[in-house]
Amino acid sequence: MMEISAVIITLNEERRLARALESLSVADEVLVVDCGSTDGTLEIASRHGARLLSHPWEGYTRQKNYAASQAAYPWILSLDADEALSPELAEELLQLKQKGPGEAAGFLMPRVARYLGRWIRHSGWYPDFKLRLYDRRRGQWAGDYVHEHVEVQGQTRKLKGDLRHYTCDSLGEHLQTLDRYTTLAAQEVLDQASAGEGRASWVLPRLAAMPPWKFLESYLLRQGFRDGFPGLVIAGMAAFYVFLKYAKLWQMVHGGRRQE
Repeated sequence: MMEISAVIITLNEERRLARALESLSVADEVLVVDCGSTDGTLEIASRHGARLLSHPWEGYTRQKNYAASQAAYPWILSLDADEALSPELAEELLQLKQKGPGEAAGFLMPRVARYLGRWIRHSGWYPDFKLRLYDRRRGQWAGDYVHEHVEVQGQTRKLKGDLRHYTCDSLGEHLQTLDRYTTLAAQEVLDQASAGEGRASWVLPRLAAMPPWKFLESYLLRQGFRDGFPGLVIAGMAAFYVFLKYAKLWQMVHGGRRQE
C-alpha cells in the first residue's frame, strides 16, 4: 500500500487547525511543523494525535520543504491550516492508497473556496487545481515570496474530489491578507526587474490599466456574477489587489528602499 504523511505548517492557527486535522484520517501520519505559536495551536495538534516539530520560520517554500523532509513517509499530502479534505476526496485518496500511484509523481486536486458563507464555483476561483499529494523523492516546493507550488519530475494525475479552502471569515481579514501578500508580490516584481526579468518602469501604466481589467475579467469573463454578492466582492478585491501591488512597487522604486 501507498503510505502517506500529511504535513501542515502552522503559526497561531487555533481557529482553523482542528478542522484540517479531523479531515486527515486517510493519512498514515500527521505532522505539524510550528514556528512559534503562542495560542492553542500546539495543544490542538497534540489532542488530534499529530506529531509536533518546532522550526524557525524560513519562508513558505523552505518551511514546507523542511516539513516534508521530516515526514516518516515519502508520499506527502500537504495542507494549509485553513484547508480540509472533502469526504469525496478522502475516499478517493483511500482508494488511491490501495491501488498505488502507478507512474505518477504527483496528484492535483481541485480546490474550492468558502467565502462570505458561500462555496465559490466561478470568479476564476474554481477549479483551482493544486498539486498537494506528491512523492518527495521526485518533487519539492518552489517559488519565492508568494504563490509557492510543488514541482515534480514525472507524471501528474488529477483527482476529482474537492480540497476545501476556508478563506477569510470577514472583509477585514481579507484586507489584512491582501495587504500582506501585495507587499510580497511587489517585492517579487522588483527583484525580477533588478535581475533583468521585468521592468519596474511599467509601474504607472499597469497601475492605471490593470485594476479595471482585473475586475471585468473576474466578474464578467470568469462569471463572478453567478456567485452572487460574494462574486462582486471578489472582483472588487481582485482589482484592489492589483492596484495595491503596483502602488507598493512604485513606492519601493521611488523610495529607493526594499520593504521586508
